[in-house]
Amino acid sequence: MKGVHHITVSNAVVKYEFDIRRNITIIKGDSATGKTTLVELINEHYESGTGSGVTLVCDKSCRVLSGRDWRIILSSIKDSIIFIDEDNNFITSVAFAEAVRESDNYYVIVTREGLANLPYSVDEIYGIRSSGKYAGLKQTYHEFFHIYGDHVPNETIDPDLLIVEDSNSGYEFFEGLSKSKQYRVISASGKTNVFRIANEQKEGNTVIIADGAAFGAEMDRMIKLAASRKNVTLYLPESFEWLILSANLLSSRDIDAVLDSPSDYIESSAYFSWERYFTHLLIEKTEKTYLRYSKAKLNRTYLQTSIVEKIMKVIKDIKLI
Repeated sequence: MKGVHHITVSNAVVKYEFDIRRNITIIKGDSATGKTTLVELINEHYESGTGSGVTLVCDKSCRVLSGRDWRIILSSIKDSIIFIDEDNNFITSVAFAEAVRESDNYYVIVTREGLANLPYSVDEIYGIRSSGKYAGLKQTYHEFFHIYGDHVPNETIDPDLLIVEDSNSGYEFFEGLSKSKQYRVISASGKTNVFRIANEQKEGNTVIIADGAAFGAEMDRMIKLAASRKNVTLYLPESFEWLILSANLLSSRDIDAVLDSPSDYIESSAYFSWERYFTHLLIEKTEKTYLRYSKAKLNRTYLQTSIVEKIMKVIKDIKLI
């Protein structure tokens, strides 16, 4: 599945309206905010149709997945948007992550905990809020909102330490920039190590660069750390490959179209996360050029001054050169 899918679901009491744009969407929040009610409405409509008193409008089939037989049920669901409530323990399992990777569905998961086995975006983590009642009616309108907001620095940061999630080309790029500068660069060798390394830094300005497309499970503790330590800053682009593509090094209309509307191009059954798609796209578009890209080892061409300057225009408010 790909594309943005608008969903409206309502009964006589409540109405929800929102868009789903990636294969994994997370809904968080405290009790009594309407998360479970949303899942229940989806299930009631699927089981009883209009007789349920629930109206659901979407261009895709919407289903609820639950219970110990989830594997069997999921194997029969195709090209659908699947809602899962937080009382289903299987959402934390490796088996569930593998099933998501192999399917062509979109998933909307209610959970208060980070799901470490799933690569979900920091941009697709939502809360639900009530924005009032319709005039003359008792129906309450609910909408999604981004829990974490913008993750670009609000002011210019002069780092003493750069922690890079990547251990390959991304790390080599930023490490190369630091050669004549006063800041150090550390590879975290994976997103699960970022918090520990950042937490150990007690002095100086620490900037963390990680792939926002798959960093969602780490956000709770990272946001708390950044709030408690004024010297910790998060910069979370989609991925390092996205940074390069966004720097307009290739002058390609195809790339511009993808960057303008990634959901229209990224097939969920082929790419577990958008980071993987952007890597594939960059490799494909540079294959026969001097900018030939490899994730395993950086093409040193990317450290040429003119290219670095273009990439740095994408990385706003962090003084790396």
